[in-house]
Amino acid sequence: MLRDWDKLVIKVRGWLPSDNKRVIIQQAKEVDKTLSGYIRGQTNVCLLLGAFYGIGLSLVGLDFGLFIGLATGILSFIPYVGLLFGFVLGMVIAILQFGNAVDVSIVASIFVIGQVVEGNFITPKLVGDKVGLHPVWIIFGMMAGASMFGFLGILVAIPVTAVIGVFVRFFLAQYLKSSFYVSSKPKPKPKSKTAKRAVKAGS
Repeated sequence: MLRDWDKLVIKVRGWLPSDNKRVIIQQAKEVDKTLSGYIRGQTNVCLLLGAFYGIGLSLVGLDFGLFIGLATGILSFIPYVGLLFGFVLGMVIAILQFGNAVDVSIVASIFVIGQVVEGNFITPKLVGDKVGLHPVWIIFGMMAGASMFGFLGILVAIPVTAVIGVFVRFFLAQYLKSSFYVSSKPKPKPKSKTAKRAVKAGS
């Protein structure tokens, strides 16, 4: 695939209808830009979360805290899986190691703070801005993907929603430039001769 990719692209371009080739290629580039932005953004989210959890749990003194934090961050690309893995494993080790409510609560608070910061600031900024979607649409896409395809739907919900967003923006732009939209706009009523005379008299 890597060796023959350029040949495949040239071959596929040759199959495109000549009248719409430029538009199709432009939209394909937009999809590529959106998906690559999502991958880069999600990678940055995983790295930031892994660093936060790893450093936080290590400072608390939790056994294997650095490993648990890094694993939690890496698995965060799968929604809910990373947090569930890190929280359950971290809480079990904290209860066995510390045995008091204060230290266990500190470990739990690290995961809560990480989840709040990730959900409200990191992911909307690094992922939402890259894919050009409002956080509400990202949440809606994940809910729709989960209800229709279960775990697989959650995994691919954001990139699929981003691709749909590219096509929706394209068709909306085409609609706004179409004669159907322009002709449906109300035309201003022509002024009567009396109104024109009044305007001239006033000026």
